[in-house]
Amino acid sequence: MTNLYIDFDGVIVDSIDVTYKMAEEQGIEKNFESYQEFYKVVNWGDILKRSKPIHDSWNCIDRIIDSGKFDVAILTHVNSIGEIEEKVKMIRKYFSDITIITVPKSISKTDMIKAEGAILVDDYVGNLDEWKAAGGYGVRFDLDMDGKGYPVIDRLDVLVDMFD
Repeated sequence: MTNLYIDFDGVIVDSIDVTYKMAEEQGIEKNFESYQEFYKVVNWGDILKRSKPIHDSWNCIDRIIDSGKFDVAILTHVNSIGEIEEKVKMIRKYFSDITIITVPKSISKTDMIKAEGAILVDDYVGNLDEWKAAGGYGVRFDLDMDGKGYPVIDRLDVLVDMFD
């Protein structure tokens, strides 16, 4: 079975859009440092309550697991313990036994996981570039279907037919 790692923010739920809106409401400057600080202190429970699944993502993940083609895990960057707690709570509402791997934002996903031969579905091209360089296969998740050099999907269960 092929290892399949699915990113959380911007792939499973629209939490990125929610955090940008919250940051704007709070007058957070639009730069990397300000956002990093915001992500460390924001109430992730509030963010995830406001976040919606993207294109029926929870059911799509269920279909992927049921296909028997993949060993599925959720691989997500995190900025705080509170973020980990809230993401795990949300995921556990839908899946009691899926593997959840949280990666501190300052560490590459490829430093936590053996990418070679594995698939990563991510909306951020930087993560996909690192994954590919480490011998993995990247699939970009993008609602505008802009792969930026990678195979692209806008719905997770497409992966079942994409990999035979």
